[in-house]
Amino acid sequence: MEGAAEGSGVVGSADAVAQKERVVTEEEWLQKWKTGRTGFHKEQGHPLLQKYLDILLNGRSGLRIFFPLCGKAVEMKWLADMGHRVVGVEISEQALKEFFAEHGLPYREEPVPGTSGAKMLQSMSGNISLYCCSIYDLSSAIVGKFDAVWDRGALVAVNPCDRERYASLMISLMEKSASYLLVTVLYDPNKHKGPPFYVPESEIKSLFGNHCEIKCLQKANDFSDRHREWGLDYFLEVLYILKFVCDKIN
Repeated sequence: MEGAAEGSGVVGSADAVAQKERVVTEEEWLQKWKTGRTGFHKEQGHPLLQKYLDILLNGRSGLRIFFPLCGKAVEMKWLADMGHRVVGVEISEQALKEFFAEHGLPYREEPVPGTSGAKMLQSMSGNISLYCCSIYDLSSAIVGKFDAVWDRGALVAVNPCDRERYASLMISLMEKSASYLLVTVLYDPNKHKGPPFYVPESEIKSLFGNHCEIKCLQKANDFSDRHREWGLDYFLEVLYILKFVCDKIN
């Protein structure tokens, strides 16, 4: 599948134009959670994170790890149990409350100063802090900076017109030695309007290349009946490691 998809040469960066004007509203994302249309959630965690965790951690302990557009990702509990401090952001309060409930974690809520309507849900142990707001409401002044990022469904969910804004924010939240595991998806964007959106490697380089070293770690066939229903005939997940290096960050 992987070879067929890439070898055909059908899909290139120019095909991303098919999705360029596509906009998904916050209300649409909230409705996905309300109606249970969350096929993107992986109850057992993501195998690529499990496989490449050592590369993300790079021998370090006690890291601050960021989960953009976190949903109720089970890996947040997993990494917190390993001694890391996890921070996530998600527009759906339902998703965040389900996370704490499903893991039996007591939590407290508090408003986010200076951000109307935003709140933080924090585990009583203090090692998991989840912000309920738009990711664009965050800044390093609010959440600090991070040693590592797990971006499995965030960049591919961001509206294409907002990608530069998103990348700039993420870069501003990175420590100088940060590691960023990024999962993108490849398919024929002429056959599916997204999300998740098609993001070619050329775009990753355009968004992040001035600030970090980028390496593709794996391309994995993730094709399923759900993708067939979308009208697709292949669907790949592509995992990158982005290494933020001191001389590329101001």
